[in-house]
Amino acid sequence: MLKTISFAIVHMTVAFGVGFVMTGDILVGSALALVEPLCNTVAFYFHEKVWKRLERRRPSGRDAAIPA
Repeated sequence: MLKTISFAIVHMTVAFGVGFVMTGDILVGSALALVEPLCNTVAFYFHEKVWKRLERRRPSGRDAAIPA
């Protein structure tokens, strides 16, 4: 969960910067910094859960090799 929170902070900072630079409006930058990263943070959390579940199902050793 700490990884997700730190990702959210970085994402919000970038979203604010991009929104502010593109519009010159602090309110638009702030709105983008809150709405877009929060949606992506929730999506990222579930994305990580799915990938961890898939990794647990993957067989280990020689059986894990993926044929070309």
